[in-house]
Amino acid sequence: MNLTVRTLWIGTGLLLAGWAHAHEASWNRPRQPFRIYGNSWYVGTQGLSAILITSPQGHVLIDGTLEGKAAQIEANIRALGFRLCDIKWILNSHAHADHAGAIARLARDSGATVAASAAGAKALRLGGNDPDDPQFGMAPRYPAVTPVEVVADDAAVQVGPIAVVAHYTPGHTPGSTSWTWRSCEGGRCLTLAYVDSLTALGRHGFRYRDEPARVAGFRQTFAMVASLPCDILITPHPEASGFMQRVAARDREHAPDALIDAGACRAYAAVAEPRFEERLAKELQGARHAGN
Repeated sequence: MNLTVRTLWIGTGLLLAGWAHAHEASWNRPRQPFRIYGNSWYVGTQGLSAILITSPQGHVLIDGTLEGKAAQIEANIRALGFRLCDIKWILNSHAHADHAGAIARLARDSGATVAASAAGAKALRLGGNDPDDPQFGMAPRYPAVTPVEVVADDAAVQVGPIAVVAHYTPGHTPGSTSWTWRSCEGGRCLTLAYVDSLTALGRHGFRYRDEPARVAGFRQTFAMVASLPCDILITPHPEASGFMQRVAARDREHAPDALIDAGACRAYAAVAEPRFEERLAKELQGARHAGN
């Protein structure tokens, strides 16, 4: 897996190019649902993750992809033999339209409770129209999500044996949140980490360096991600971590451990952190040239 290339492609090829890429073919392309490991399943599109964690007592769904993809996610869940009404919680990584657009409908159709970080809950209630977001005005709005419960940092959302722990990882957005949980298969239990984007993006004129607390928070996020328990890494954009390539290798080579890499979260943070510092240096250089 060439993590650097994958991450750079997401940062420059999709996000930095603007929201015209919201209709990027891979974001909309249907994907057959599949088992990631144990009771964890992929139910999103080819280019946007949605993760279902199941138990006899109920299920947890993480992320909802684009607004128009709710029916596709629901069909994927049913295709696996699970019922929408058994989803008890819907969690969110960050409240942009490509990860939260379908959450309002998914919550309505399933009856699930939606939960996010404190800042993430605020953005969901605003339909993504959050002035505190560095990308405010860049991303399209989507149906507002109400109500939304707040999950505290390091707290767990629980359904039966499922315990999904929230890790506040602000930077890409103020409410960015990563999630970890345990899944078991054949008596072997692993920790899965759904780690939010670590890309520093902002609208025209936005400078991270103007907000020291935001910079400090982003730097703390890199350390947090690097230290997460992380046997299997999944990201909201699968390409950011080479996830689909690893899935393809697993299936092609009949290699059940192809998704397992205990160093993946450290590598993900190690790629993103110097890119953030490079952005700060460019902001400073630009400010000097501008005389402020």
